[in-house]
Amino acid sequence: MGSYTALYRKFRPDNFGDVKGQDHIVTTLKNQLAADRIGHAYLFTGTRGTGKTTVAKIFARAVNCEKPTENGPCGECPVCKAITNGSSMNVIEIDAASNNGVDNIREIIDQVSYRPTEGKYKVYIIDEVHMLSTGAFNAMLKTLEEPPEYVIFILATTEVHKLPITVLSRCQRYDFRRISIDTIASRLKDLMEQEGVKVEEKAIRYIAKTADGSLRDALSLLDQCIAFHLGEELTYDMALDVLGAVDTEVFSRLLRSCLEGDVHSAIEILDEVITQGRELTQFIVDFTWYLRNLMLVQTSDGLEDVVDMSSDNLVRLKEEAQMAKREQIIRFIHIFSDLSNQIRYATQKRVLVEIALIRLCKPAMDQDNAAILGRIDAVEKQLENGVVLAQPGDVAATQAPKHPVQAPPKILPKSVPEDVKKIVENWRQILGNFSNDLPIANALGRAKPSLDDAGNLMIKFEEGDLSSERIATEPGRSKVQQCLEDVTGKEIVFSVSVAQTEEEFHSGTIDLRDVIKMEIDEEDE
Repeated sequence: MGSYTALYRKFRPDNFGDVKGQDHIVTTLKNQLAADRIGHAYLFTGTRGTGKTTVAKIFARAVNCEKPTENGPCGECPVCKAITNGSSMNVIEIDAASNNGVDNIREIIDQVSYRPTEGKYKVYIIDEVHMLSTGAFNAMLKTLEEPPEYVIFILATTEVHKLPITVLSRCQRYDFRRISIDTIASRLKDLMEQEGVKVEEKAIRYIAKTADGSLRDALSLLDQCIAFHLGEELTYDMALDVLGAVDTEVFSRLLRSCLEGDVHSAIEILDEVITQGRELTQFIVDFTWYLRNLMLVQTSDGLEDVVDMSSDNLVRLKEEAQMAKREQIIRFIHIFSDLSNQIRYATQKRVLVEIALIRLCKPAMDQDNAAILGRIDAVEKQLENGVVLAQPGDVAATQAPKHPVQAPPKILPKSVPEDVKKIVENWRQILGNFSNDLPIANALGRAKPSLDDAGNLMIKFEEGDLSSERIATEPGRSKVQQCLEDVTGKEIVFSVSVAQTEEEFHSGTIDLRDVIKMEIDEEDE
């Protein structure tokens, strides 16, 4: 009995016609082959599981094939067969993750001078090329720029930003796109028909969505689900069970609890999810996706196709779109986006999720603009429901507390350094500079720019504000540092501090924005 072959290996494309979702690349390579305009160095970049190595292998066979077809290699000639079974010396695959030193590259350079024994080209496929050391990159530069006419280099990487510009400029670059849910679902459906396995359409769609643009991940997830329920039709509920995911009906109940401010109900739903053995990281990703769908439905009527939901769920989602304001949903998405970054390395995942749910239910806990709008909405709802708010003249409203808290007086600094003053004056612009990095923008938006004892900028956070970690640690700290230095044109020293008490943050910490505004007002007078 032979060993089982994983689906992603069993159904790896043999020719360009089988490659899905990368038509822009396949067409270009096929045209190059047809016109005999083959380059000497190619760079394949893109996220995992999108076909980089697969296309590299097909191309390596196609340039050496004795009887190439419209879709690349024929697969029948001796050269194609030798490359496929790994016996050919014409195609050399190197994993740069484990062969990343100068000596490894010099070995390749030495081999380059020998012509191929059969076929036209020697093709070097270097996978995860970003893992090469600086010395290794420098060693291969000259060969990469001017290799012999019978040598082709194909470099593949998921992290193109780590490659030196000297390497990028010597290669033809091809960006592999994330594969769409429709394309992945269609491919999975075809393969399951070939395998004779019954899979519910809804299960295929869910697996395709969970794969996040990677066909290889989709096949691995499908393999996992089939193995767990071998011999049965794979249903949507079974797929949810195996992948530790939650049905959208649970997200609907959770969202309604948060919109009503019902902390007890939201925590109970979370407890139910955990009791069922669901994976919290996946739960956060899926709930964020649910909120994204809700935002799209709110934004436009014509986005049903993008939302990818059954008609029943879509009806429920449209109903919820009427219940929530767009600012609320955007705030929810920000909170859960922050959470997905924090939870990855957290030991107490459940506690972090509970804090996030309480923040969704209780906007009064947050100080950002979106939370303030949420509090205004809550007051408006109370008024609509007939709850009378205390008037300024009411006894209850004007009665002094039994033990009034004496706030410590704010001591204004004698003088604010010019570079700090410039930062504070441009605080709004600094927040705007992080429009593409909302977690950092939100963190800075909740903080107060203040001064430490040495007269340097201090970014002060409220007691228990977890977002302070984003500014205090890398890579967030470096990003903020760079932004501050761009604004001032000087090297900036700043510290991050978290208040010990609520009183310290609100009454005992100077907000330099108020000081600068006061100075401007005095000048106007």
